[in-house]
Amino acid sequence: MFFSRFGAKIKSLFGGRKVDDAFFDELEDTLIEGDLGARLTDEIVTELREKARKEKITDASALQARMKEILSQYVRSYDVPPVKGELTVYMILGVNGVGKTTTIAKMAKYYTGKGYKVLLAAGDTFRAAAVDQLDIHAERLGMRIVKQQMGSDPGAVIFDAITSASAHGDELILADTAGRMHNKENLMKELQKMDKVIKAKGVKEENYRKFLVIDATTGQNGVSQALLFNQAVKLDGVILTKYDSAAKGGALVQIGRTLSLPVAFVCTGEKYDDIKPFDKEEFLSSLMGLE
Repeated sequence: MFFSRFGAKIKSLFGGRKVDDAFFDELEDTLIEGDLGARLTDEIVTELREKARKEKITDASALQARMKEILSQYVRSYDVPPVKGELTVYMILGVNGVGKTTTIAKMAKYYTGKGYKVLLAAGDTFRAAAVDQLDIHAERLGMRIVKQQMGSDPGAVIFDAITSASAHGDELILADTAGRMHNKENLMKELQKMDKVIKAKGVKEENYRKFLVIDATTGQNGVSQALLFNQAVKLDGVILTKYDSAAKGGALVQIGRTLSLPVAFVCTGEKYDDIKPFDKEEFLSSLMGLE
């Protein structure tokens, strides 16, 4: 069960309690601890108070489903598949350490299983291990990969990848990108350059998507990362790694509230098959302790 620890805490809070100021104060503290942030927590609690007043709800357990409805407006799934027979480019973004390169391999396996011809592009040329790691995944999965020497221009890698994909009839390019955060300005410039190359190569606008990989256990840092990357290259969605009981999940609601970004996939382990499309209902039910 995902996010079970936080969900259990919420379930306990709503169980058999009288709806009063003490209940709302405790709920507010719990939501902030769950990474929903002070501003969003205030909005949620204010709306829940109003619902309780209007509907004359005195038993806290009756508010549990109401709160799920409130959160539902901030969370959605990304469910637009690549177009068969056309070239789609997914640029995969994220800071080092979130599991970005492994996530790309999982996505490659997933989309290959759906019948797509997939090409990997090793665009993180500033970290030797990233190119080698993606190369190993490509070999294990039996997939083609476009790569260059460490330190090469990542824009040149994506240029070559699109050229190669067009020649071989590939339908989906999964492009890795640099994730170093010690020099944010340079990193963002690199990403913007890749973005320009993809657009200049004639990939249809509707076939080009940018996904940010976020470690589900990082909480508020995930929100900061989403804001930063979205500023550099407008994001189309997020992918969660380490999606298990240790993750609270509130940051995902914050990202949805702040940037209106849908969630495409969740990753739960290290194996290639440990990935699945995001299920909004499952997430919200678990977050609210309704499972």
